[in-house]
Amino acid sequence: MAGLRKKGFVLMLVIIAMSLVGVIMLVLTSGANTMLFQSDTAYLRAIERNLTASGLAWAKQNIHNGTETFNRTIILDIADMNVRNATLTLTVSTPVDDRVEVQIVTSCTRGRQTRQNADKYQIKLQ
Repeated sequence: MAGLRKKGFVLMLVIIAMSLVGVIMLVLTSGANTMLFQSDTAYLRAIERNLTASGLAWAKQNIHNGTETFNRTIILDIADMNVRNATLTLTVSTPVDDRVEVQIVTSCTRGRQTRQNADKYQIKLQ
């Protein structure tokens, strides 16, 4: 009889250990998902800043070329930036008092998250 009780006790310990491993895996998975969400958010913010900086650089370079860029929506090709599921559009207003207003609209997606931003910037004409 003593041998049977030890086997049952060991079986109970194994079941408890497996249950604890399951709970620990659940907690670790939840933490990993949170970290993945936060890293995707940080990545999208960085991409958004890069797209905005690229749009401003393009606008500063090209507003001096003439009036063909004013009052038009321009979709920039960002394939060289190697960013999937992203768009960058600019709208350059007509100059007023040696300044021009540029509206930059960015959109980028990663996983289930999408960040969209539309801001207006003032550029001084030289």
